[in-house]
Amino acid sequence: MVQLHVKRGDESQFLFNTTVDVSIETLSREISAIYNGRLKVVRICSEIPELADHGISLPPNMQGLTDDQISELKLKDEWEDRCTPSGGAEFQKDELGCRNGHAPNGRMKDVLRKTMEEAKALISNKQVKANVCVTLDMVQEALDQMRGAVMIVYPMGLPPHDPIRMEFENQEDLTGRQASLQVIPEEEAQLWWASKELQRGKKLQDYVGKNEKTKIIVKIQKRGQGAPAREPLVGEEEQKQMMLHYYKRQEELKKLEEADDDTHLQSNYSDRQALKRQFQGLSNIKWGPR
Repeated sequence: MVQLHVKRGDESQFLFNTTVDVSIETLSREISAIYNGRLKVVRICSEIPELADHGISLPPNMQGLTDDQISELKLKDEWEDRCTPSGGAEFQKDELGCRNGHAPNGRMKDVLRKTMEEAKALISNKQVKANVCVTLDMVQEALDQMRGAVMIVYPMGLPPHDPIRMEFENQEDLTGRQASLQVIPEEEAQLWWASKELQRGKKLQDYVGKNEKTKIIVKIQKRGQGAPAREPLVGEEEQKQMMLHYYKRQEELKKLEEADDDTHLQSNYSDRQALKRQFQGLSNIKWGPR
């Protein structure tokens, strides 16, 4: 199997196993699906703590309004009574005014938070250092875990406008958000290796040869963004080892310089003529005026 270390810019994303016979079109589709799936998991994980702390999302026309404004406009959240957390709710006001404040109780909060951490760990880029390859099934498993946890806490489901439900149903609107710049649509995904774009219509073996026991760094890029920056000639870990080596070498040279100090040759005990002058009575003679 060929192992691809997928990066976006200088940041490691995940490891992916494939074969040299795979077409670049299929490879681009598979890698972009995992890349975008991981982003979805991260976005949901960023919303889970808000759900745990402040309950379901308010309708869009009520978000950001004060209690007085809601009362004055006679607005009502029709989903508040339908979407109550199992085990009862605790009121924790959302200062941002995005959620209704009826949070799940302590045990249900733990269910949401624990599942979120497990899902994040499953698709984390730390898997690269652990030499664990991420697959689309693992991404789906992370999504299913969080969907299951939300269903346990909210058996009646979340409102259709809640960002977590919208993510699960692939109805999320990322317009105007930083997250929209990170997503790479499948048809716009480009793969680069050794400053070369892997052209669709070719196979991976056209670039890396037929050796299946190959490991390369591939960068995913959005079409039109140009070639990504080249990988440094020396890796981060190798650079640390080199700096450590040079530091140790400098310290050794300093010690050698100190050991090479010859000022001791001016001392009386190193004077070869001292004994002769002592017998001649010349050891304490000083020249110059008194």
